[in-house]
Parts: sequence; structure tokens; C-alpha cells
Amino acid sequence: MNFRTIEWRDDKVFMIDQRKLPVEEAYVECSDYKQVADAIKTMVIRGAPAIGVAAAMGVALGSLGIDAQSCKTYEAFAQRMEHVFDSLMETRPTAVNLRWGLERMKRVMEAGRSLKVPALQESLRAEALRIYEEDIAINKKMGGFGQELIQNGDTVLTHCNAGALATAGWGTALGVLYSAKEAGKKFEVIADETRPFLQGARLTAWELEKSGVPVTLITDNMAAAFMRQKKIQKVIVGADRIAANGDVANKIGTYGVAVLARQHDIPFYVAAPLSTVDLRCPTGDQIPIEERNPEEVTNFFRQRVAPEGIKVLNPAFDVTPNEFVTAIITEKGIAKAPYSETLKKLIP
Repeated sequence: MNFRTIEWRDDKVFMIDQRKLPVEEAYVECSDYKQVADAIKTMVIRGAPAIGVAAAMGVALGSLGIDAQSCKTYEAFAQRMEHVFDSLMETRPTAVNLRWGLERMKRVMEAGRSLKVPALQESLRAEALRIYEEDIAINKKMGGFGQELIQNGDTVLTHCNAGALATAGWGTALGVLYSAKEAGKKFEVIADETRPFLQGARLTAWELEKSGVPVTLITDNMAAAFMRQKKIQKVIVGADRIAANGDVANKIGTYGVAVLARQHDIPFYVAAPLSTVDLRCPTGDQIPIEERNPEEVTNFFRQRVAPEGIKVLNPAFDVTPNEFVTAIITEKGIAKAPYSETLKKLIP
């Protein structure tokens, strides 16, 4: 990839500002955990795996911000860190990778309770970097499994952005397509715009074009017509949380695409790391759905397009029932129904 979604450099975190794409390729510099939390909350960075990586780096920054001379015991350090963990956890509720990254960092902290504070800080920094590197490796493994599902001549529809911009690098759904391209396969992608935040139009189209993958942009309400005309052979999307039974929470509109795919006998694939699978969540009914600012719906690039005072609903995600999912692509292989059994077997 010729851009970096997130990077640790000189004990600071740098993120590409996804709010400004595709018009401007700008980067945000975070020197403390509060800035990382704000970047997650305001969608400077988004995408479940990327949020998990950012949260881990935020913990590392938070630990480095503690003066080891004034905080010499583990208990004092852990007490200060509790606020760091809480602040990052409160940023966005739906993507389980956020919780996964924070819990992993907390386990490292607790395992190092016998260490002096400087060594504990270093272990947290090392773990954040490990999570970053593992995410890229996991995505490439996932791509290797998933690319086998892509055939020469396919036109693949994707919804929202599940590429390098949604991860530490490479991508989940788009990572499958990048791996298919590396394998020499010839295919095209249709990206729907993904209202109201336009992740498909602003991010997926930008990223695919930048990576040399043929892409065509459509509005969200065009998918059914193209499916009926047999201009789409596959659908592949990412996920923000997958319940134990295989129900999939992803960007709002995903459920509608899945229903259309079922109606037109088109395979509907989900690509996500196993860290996105939440075995503590029995079904999609228990997944919290984030409600976002009404202005994302009433305004279009700061231009108001709806009456003043109109009532607005703006859920950021919906849940696709597992019966609409053809397969779930992970770094350990491809899971198929019954997901309550196959997913559990893949998770160590």
C-alpha cells in the first residue's frame, strides 16, 4: 500500500484523516491517549480492526504519559491507567475489536505487575506494535483463503469500506480482492456509496483506484437493478462484530444488500478476523448499535438537504442474520453454517 492508515513513530501515533478523503490526503498526529480517543470518536480513523489497533496504541501512549518517578508501584500505575482504558472504551460501542484490543493490553499490564514502571511501559508499547503487525499478517492470511472464492470475470459488489483504511493495512473484504489481484485474477469491483457517511464513495473508491483495482461507483439504491441484470456475481463485506451464531453487524445497509443477494442467488461473503467474533454475544440481537449525529443525514458536505427540525434516525450499523451469509472468511479458514459450531472451532 502506498499510504499508511495508522503508524507508530517517535512515540506518537499518526493516522490518515479519513474525514478528508478523497479530496485531501492529510495525517493527524496524536501524542497522548486523549487525542487517540478523539480520533476514534470523530472518525478520523474507522473500521473495526483499525479501531482495535488505535485503541492499543492509545493505551501505550497513555502509559508513556505517566511519570515513572511519581508513580513507582504497580497499584499506582494501574489506577492511573484505569482512566486511560475507560476513556478509550467509551469512544464507539459496536466494533468489538475495540474491546478486544483494550482487553489484550490490560492482560499484558496485569502480567507485568512485578515489573518496574519503565519496563511495564515498554511492554505495553511492544504489545501495541505487535497488535499492529499481527493485524496486517492476519489480513493477508485472510486474503489468501478468500481469494479462492473470486473467479476470473467476476464483478464483486462491496458495501462501506473494509480495506487498508479499515485496518492496520491490506484490509479484510478488500484484502481478499487485493490477494486475488496478486494471484493474477481479472475482476472488477462495484462500490456502493454507503450513505450517509459515504465510506464507499470517499474511501473504497479512492483506495481501490489507488491500488490499481478496476472500480465503478454506484448509489446505494442501484444494487438491486444491477443484480437483476446479472452484472454482479459476488458480494463481499467486512464486519464490526460477529455474534456467536454468525449474525453479522456491519455498516447500515449491509442487511439490505444481503437480502438482495439472496433474492438473486448471489453469494454473500463476510471477511473479518477472529477478533471480530464475539462468543460472549449469542446472537445479533445483543449487539449494541451506535446512533450517530443526525446532521450526517440532514446535511450533505455541510449543505443542508432536509427541512429544519425534521426527526432523524441515524443508526451506524445493522445486523444481517446468519442465514443470509454464504461464508465467513477468517485468518484460520472459511467458516460456513452452522456458524455456532464452525466459528467456535476456529477460535483458539
